[in-house]
Amino acid sequence: MTKLLKTLIATACAAGVLFAGAASAAEIRERTLRFAFQNVKDHPQGQGAQKFADLVSEKSGGKIKVRLFPGGTLGGDLQTISSLQGGTLDLTVLNSGILAAQVPEFAMLDFPYLFNNTAEAHAVIDGEVGQKLHASLESKGLVGLGYWDLGFRNLTNSKHPVTKPEDMQGLKVRVIQSPIYLETFKALGANPVPMPFPEVYTGLEQRTVDGQENPFTVILGSKFNEVQKYLSVTNHIYNPQSFVVGQKTWQKLNADEQALIRDAAKEAQTYQRQVTEDSQSKALETLKGSMQVNEIAPQEVERFRDKVKPVVEQFVKDMNPELVKAMYDSIDKVRAGQ
Repeated sequence: MTKLLKTLIATACAAGVLFAGAASAAEIRERTLRFAFQNVKDHPQGQGAQKFADLVSEKSGGKIKVRLFPGGTLGGDLQTISSLQGGTLDLTVLNSGILAAQVPEFAMLDFPYLFNNTAEAHAVIDGEVGQKLHASLESKGLVGLGYWDLGFRNLTNSKHPVTKPEDMQGLKVRVIQSPIYLETFKALGANPVPMPFPEVYTGLEQRTVDGQENPFTVILGSKFNEVQKYLSVTNHIYNPQSFVVGQKTWQKLNADEQALIRDAAKEAQTYQRQVTEDSQSKALETLKGSMQVNEIAPQEVERFRDKVKPVVEQFVKDMNPELVKAMYDSIDKVRAGQ
C-alpha cells in the first residue's frame, strides 16, 4: 500500500468519525418539556426538579429545556397524571401511593407504619419491587424515571396535641386523594377529607378542616405553621415519590434523547434524596419556633399501629401476593442487617 493511499484512508476514517460524531450530536433535537409538581421551588421536591432541568440542559447542550410549574399551578396530582396520559403535560413527581389509582399495588408503599427508616424504603423502591411497580405503569400511559424522597408524614391540627389514638377522635383531617389514606384515618377515628394539595392552606385557614398530615419540609415550605398550632410527630407513613414522564411524550423522544433523560433523572434522584435528608431536621427545628411540637411515646405508637392493621389487611387482599411478599422480604433483610 502506497504512502499516499494510506494517507487517503486515514483521512477518510477521520472524516467518518467526525461525521458520525456530528450525526450523533444531531440526534438531540430542540424541545421544551413541561414539568409540574405540587411543592414550591425551594422545597426539596422543587430543588430536585430544578436539578433535573439543569442536568437536561447541560447534557443536551441547551437543546432540551425543562420548564417548571411548581406549587400545583397546573392542578392537583390526579389532574397532572391525567394530563401526562393525555400528552398535554410531560413530567411530574408525586407520592408513589397516589398511583394506586393506576396500579393497585402502589398502595403498598403507603401502608401505615410500614417503614422504620429511609434505608428500608430504599431497599424496596430501588430493588425488584420498585422496578416492577414502575414497569407496570407503561400500560397506563406513564413511564417511571426514578424514585425521590419526601420523608415521613406527621400530623398538624388547630385543636390540640395528638399523643394517643383517642386524640384523633372527630378531627377533620385533610388527606391525599387516595383510598388507603381515607381508610387509615377512619380507622384512627378521624374524619378524613380528601382534598387537592393546592387547596390545603385555604382549607386550614378557613377551618374547613382541622388539620393535615405531611413531612416537615412540606409543612414548613407551604407555611402550614401559619394556620396550625399543633405538630405531632406521628411518622405514620413514609413517602417515596415517583418521578414519571407521560408515555406519549416518551414515544416522541428518540433513543439518544431517552438515554439523556434517564441519565439526568438518575443524577437528580441522588441529589434530591440528599437534599431531603439534610432538610428534614432543619425544618423541624424551624417549626418548633412557631408550633407546639410533641413526640409520640413508643407504647402509643404501637397502639396506633394496631388500629391500622385491619386497613393493611383489607388492601393486601386485592394485591399481587408475590409482590407484597417481596416487599416485606426486602424490609426484613435490612432489619436483619443483610
